Amino acid sequence: MDVLSNLKYAEGSRRKRKRVGRGPGSGHGKTSTRGMNGQGSRSGSGVRSWFEGGQMPIQRRLPKFGFSNPGRTEFQVLNLGKLQTFFDKGKISDQNLSPESLFKQGIISKRNVPLKILGEGEFKQKLEISAHKFSKTALDKIEKSGGKAIIL
Repeated sequence: MDVLSNLKYAEGSRRKRKRVGRGPGSGHGKTSTRGMNGQGSRSGSGVRSWFEGGQMPIQRRLPKFGFSNPGRTEFQVLNLGKLQTFFDKGKISDQNLSPESLFKQGIISKRNVPLKILGEGEFKQKLEISAHKFSKTALDKIEKSGGKAIIL
């Protein structure tokens, strides 16, 4: 009869803990599973994951390349085609657009990042757009539609 006091774990479901350094009878005495001699057998041993055993490391073997310009200004861009779709949907009613007004209407996502207007897409709206930078095609399309581009 099975009684709670007679219950045992299923065969093979539990593993005995490895007790190292507890004499020869344990099977893990003497060197405590660390092997014979060498760096790994010493206390406090262990090397950095990128250590290559004294060989010249990969990050020093490979040549350096590239350049990060500290003076680079990152622009957030807005295409005229996207601006036209906002006009078509009726989300924009102003005739004078500035980065601040575009931010308030949720068309651009960052307030303090300079804005660049690009000329991709169709644009047929007559309006005044002020931005920090314009591409040549954007300037052409704005002037062709009778609008005005103001550089901040």
